[in-house]
Amino acid sequence: MKVALMAGGTGGTKLAHGFSMLDDVELSVIVNVADDLELHGLHVSPDIDAVLYTLAGLIDSQRGWGVANDTYTAHAMFARYGEPIWFTLGDADLATHATRTRLLSEGTSLTDATASMAAALGLRSRILPATDDRCRTVILTDDGPLEFQEYFVRHRQEPEVRGVRIDGIDDARPTPSVIAAIRQADLLVIGPSNPVVSIGPMLALPGMREAILGVPRRVGVSPIIGGQALKGPAARMLDSLGHEVSAAGVARIYGDLLSHWVVDMTDAELAPRIGAMGVEPILLDAIMRTDADRARLAGELIGIG
Repeated sequence: MKVALMAGGTGGTKLAHGFSMLDDVELSVIVNVADDLELHGLHVSPDIDAVLYTLAGLIDSQRGWGVANDTYTAHAMFARYGEPIWFTLGDADLATHATRTRLLSEGTSLTDATASMAAALGLRSRILPATDDRCRTVILTDDGPLEFQEYFVRHRQEPEVRGVRIDGIDDARPTPSVIAAIRQADLLVIGPSNPVVSIGPMLALPGMREAILGVPRRVGVSPIIGGQALKGPAARMLDSLGHEVSAAGVARIYGDLLSHWVVDMTDAELAPRIGAMGVEPILLDAIMRTDADRARLAGELIGIG
């Protein structure tokens, strides 16, 4: 079974882990890179790193990012030098960014750099940046425009979101590896990630929607359960942008990209509304509390359709 999973942030990463635990699944994780940033002269790819660390068993599960039991000697030294320290990099994490930056400086694409790093960590799943081209999510707020990580980390998601802009998106393209993974997929899954800033930048890439529509089974998993996001700013962001904060509201955003839409049992009353959109609602326990939950949900998604 060939599965192409679109992921960004905690929810999509957990589901990627679930698929990676299943036998007879050839997994390609297509990862958002519009959250990337340059810091201390290094190229940092938070969503890619979260997938790498999670699938390699290295993730700090309490925070959902970074390496478990990491140390922060370099971070403390950056502070002494007066460097910006609002984005914390652990020492092991720093090695990841330094390796990526070196590979990119030698002319390696982000796709090939990620593949090299995944192989070094012993991963059998393919981790595919959505694009090798530079694009950056900018959050338009009452405090002015903020690059995504500034909004998310430095300002702790506090400014009210008035709009989202993706700089460079018109000149960016999905990589050939991404298009091939989608076209060859038996199942395409849109993970339970923020639809605006995690999935949205990938769908905005020219040619991405057309490729997705060529896959017969296109299953999405709602990131909103009971009117709330389990983690992150998705609920507040949807509300401030004028979207309904519910599983039905997110299904409406994706529209015809979905053939099936998974909602948690909590939201069973929304099923008729979702069905009226031309999308088949699927009721499951969609909360991934444990590793076993992740594998169970991934297995249930394979059985849809």
